[in-house]
Amino acid sequence: MMPPLLRLLRPHQWVKNGFVFLGLLFGHAWNDPVKLGQALAAFAAFCLLASAVYVMNDLIDREQDRLHPKKKRRPLVTGAVGVGAAGVLAAACLVAGGVIAWRWAGSAPWVFVAYVVLNVGYSFGLKHVVILDVFIIAAGFMLRILAGTLGLDIAPSQWLLLCGLMLTLFLGFAKRSAELLALPEDSAGHRRVLEHYTAPMLDQFIAIAATGTVISYALYTVSTETVALHGTRGLIATVPFVLYGMLRYLWRLHARGGGGDPAQELLTDPHLLAATAGWLLLVLFLLGGVTIP
Repeated sequence: MMPPLLRLLRPHQWVKNGFVFLGLLFGHAWNDPVKLGQALAAFAAFCLLASAVYVMNDLIDREQDRLHPKKKRRPLVTGAVGVGAAGVLAAACLVAGGVIAWRWAGSAPWVFVAYVVLNVGYSFGLKHVVILDVFIIAAGFMLRILAGTLGLDIAPSQWLLLCGLMLTLFLGFAKRSAELLALPEDSAGHRRVLEHYTAPMLDQFIAIAATGTVISYALYTVSTETVALHGTRGLIATVPFVLYGMLRYLWRLHARGGGGDPAQELLTDPHLLAATAGWLLLVLFLLGGVTIP
């Protein structure tokens, strides 16, 4: 049991900010102490800024959250944290994250400004616009990738950017599907945009995004630029981990009522953890020079 103020920050969601390290990994920059320090600062800045956004969302949505079977236990809904204390906490996180982003997180502070502006727009109306709402969620992840690439003066691969977009759209539409399944009778009362979605429609969106993710990642692993950059043709061997992880996530969504919180799904499901760890270890081995017969 975490203290209410800490729960309000949703620290388990900080795992999403690991996207900033993709540039170090695929840019062969993990041995550069300057870039490593900038990436760690970017991670810390996103943790603080994201927590500020979470608190702001909880403040805005606390009445709607009372209708949700899980969100009704959030600190602001239960009264464990007052509105004033939550506002001060959000402001403190916003200022601290902004200072870190401006001073130590690389050469693209505009990425962090864009992240905050995007999420303010999302919280105050754009989250009610069907389809655009999920694209905005995906854009937040893409900004994390850009902070860890352009912000560290590492050129991002176009294939990886496409794969990142498809993956985050997959997670976003899966989240909407989970919300729709959790509240079949009054989903719009909790989140207004859900009245514009249907389960068959979301299944189609998820299928398109999932297919795009696997294909774009597979094409990245065998592209001539990738082979030349990393000096290996073995990255194709990491595709089964990606495919297994996505299929497992879909199983969690439809058979276990999961999918509403990607970070929680990753941290609590041993299969997803194993697939992620297996993918990461194999990528590290291959980029480190290990060859596959």
